[in-house]
Amino acid sequence: MTASTDERTAARVAPPAAAVRGVRKVFGRTVAVDGIDLEVPTGSVLGMLGPNGSGKTTLIRMLLGLTRPTSGTAELLGHAVPDAAEQALPHVGALVEGPGFHPFLSGRENLRRVAATEPLLATSQIREAVGTALERVGLADAADRRFRGYSLGMKQRLGLAAALLVPRRLVVLDEPTNGLDPAGTRDVRRIVAELHAGGATVLVSSHLLAEVEATCTHVAVLQSGTLVASGELSALLEAGTGGLVVTTPDVDTALESLRGIGATAFREGDGIVVADGGPPAPEVVALLVRAGVAVHEARRRRARLEELFARLTEESP
Repeated sequence: MTASTDERTAARVAPPAAAVRGVRKVFGRTVAVDGIDLEVPTGSVLGMLGPNGSGKTTLIRMLLGLTRPTSGTAELLGHAVPDAAEQALPHVGALVEGPGFHPFLSGRENLRRVAATEPLLATSQIREAVGTALERVGLADAADRRFRGYSLGMKQRLGLAAALLVPRRLVVLDEPTNGLDPAGTRDVRRIVAELHAGGATVLVSSHLLAEVEATCTHVAVLQSGTLVASGELSALLEAGTGGLVVTTPDVDTALESLRGIGATAFREGDGIVVADGGPPAPEVVALLVRAGVAVHEARRRRARLEELFARLTEESP
């Protein structure tokens, strides 16, 4: 067996970076999270979606050991939390519910204070680590301004810098684009992509569905404290959407040919959609070519994440 095969096998059997099993959290008479089972695959970028009040932040806080589940268990990098959280947390960067810093210190000074508490960062490395983190999030020019004068987006960037002071195995970002302008949102997308390319696992809670669709490999959808769907993003978008999309300039001929054999087809955009239940895709393409139809592209129809999210949350009780 080659080394590359060993690596692929290890990746397939790698334990999840984070997991909750049967977790439930009750605040007084309010059930914030109700019996959720969820795994965050190692090496994935998982987008956690849900309306306000769906339990996203509460679930993240339980994963990080910031609040104890009423029932059920949580694991972070293979360690039970909150009981053994101290063994996992040095390898975890997190931005949850907005950053909190000293208002009268500069961004750089605040970040140095955070860096001084990092168990994986030697004192001699603090200056360089702080400068690199500030540059990475686009705050180098504002680093010596007082935190109280920062805009909401700048405060969010500083919180992100704190999460990235040292290389992490897992990065958890709760609404990281809150308050950011389009340039800041692009920076977050770039950083998430860099983390993913470097082998880190990223958990992102967001209400920006387009950003999740652009950056995430997996999604989990919450509604009223329950998990209504989870899995690979591509698989979820494919499931239940139905149909083969054929791009062609010969729409009328294509429709006539397919309807002639009893297939259900209709015009859409710059081509046609052939509904499921008829001939398989290779036969559809072969039929169209024989009929003289110029087939520019043929692909399975995919829903947009916005459509999937709306359907899942509307269907949930």
